[in-house]
Amino acid sequence: MSSLRTWTAALVLAVLAQVGFAQDLPGPVRLDPRNSVIQNRLFGGANVDLTLSKGVPYRVYTLGQPNRLVIDFEDVDLGGVDPDALLDSGRFSNLHLGAPRPGWSRLTARMARPMIVAQSAMTIDAGTGKARLHVRLDNADQTDFDARAGDVQDPNRDLPVANGAQQSQTGSGTRLLRVVLDPGHGGLDPGAEADGTTEARLMLTLAREVKETLQRAGGFEVILTRDSDVFISLEARVDIAHDEGADVFISLHADALEEGVATGASVYTLAETASDAASAALAQRHDRDNLLSGLDLTEADDRLTNVLIELARLDNAPRSRALSGHLVTGIRNAVGEVYKHPQRQAGFSVLKAADIPSVLIEVAFLSTSGELRKLRDPMWRANMAAGIRDGLSAWAAEDAATSQLRRR
Repeated sequence: MSSLRTWTAALVLAVLAQVGFAQDLPGPVRLDPRNSVIQNRLFGGANVDLTLSKGVPYRVYTLGQPNRLVIDFEDVDLGGVDPDALLDSGRFSNLHLGAPRPGWSRLTARMARPMIVAQSAMTIDAGTGKARLHVRLDNADQTDFDARAGDVQDPNRDLPVANGAQQSQTGSGTRLLRVVLDPGHGGLDPGAEADGTTEARLMLTLAREVKETLQRAGGFEVILTRDSDVFISLEARVDIAHDEGADVFISLHADALEEGVATGASVYTLAETASDAASAALAQRHDRDNLLSGLDLTEADDRLTNVLIELARLDNAPRSRALSGHLVTGIRNAVGEVYKHPQRQAGFSVLKAADIPSVLIEVAFLSTSGELRKLRDPMWRANMAAGIRDGLSAWAAEDAATSQLRRR
């Protein structure tokens, strides 16, 4: 399991834009020990509730050998806080407060038994600007814990520089990662509808918020396939990604069921069974000068074109699958839940760019009332945007590290 993937957790940068006045509070951000506690849950597991003087970026993850929960905060002063005063749970053996590197603070709680992070979220009081971080831990066996835990070798190596822009690493050096975000549907195609809300409208709102979150984080250049309620064909969306020289393509949708209830996000990549048909369709319908970035196939026949597309897809498919895994981890840590089988495959047309890592995220089920409430909630969308950003950041770092191996 990738060491970068395993730590990815929720960072709530997007909510800070909504409470900009809180950023003007004087002095450092402090933990309020009188209104913070780590305690048992009634039917197993534990709750971590921490009150801060204002909202900050953070991440939550677990490490093994020994089993422990780790929470990293940017720019929080933990001086003078008594760890023993925070801990009111026999499910942890001890608590440690420290600073892994300048600009970051860390809370580490050693577990008496395995537990996994089931949910983490930060809420900010609009009146006072104070933030409340809630983490819910569920009991687990050691096998499940190990599958979700992070790398014990060096959990600090991928901490971003505090209060500074962070650029993505690529095989050719340090530069912005160019992300094409595709809000699903639009115009004469509203997508799924529920209680007067359309999928097209919700996904455009979310795409704008994800764009803002990525740009605020630094290291990303973001292009939307549409920034208004207009219709764009599926093939045109792929063309936009090629025209913009995208490093990655992410299509945003909200799933819907005709019957039954389902919850949680899922991330799709192109199904292997759809690859051959996708290559043939690309060769038949797209302009030959826009099939593969940097390669004009105008004079190439179908046989050569299909071979080149398949070679590109052979290199690109594992990158898309890796991106899917990182996004699932980031979303799970940010919003606390994903679909029961979150990594999926299908023959979606928008995933058929052979040379661009591409995924389609079904962020929630529009047809489920509780999920619809989440989609309408700016705080939930902020967490979703943070999860997408975390997944992208972790994938970009891993992809850059393996780029030399791919070229060999």
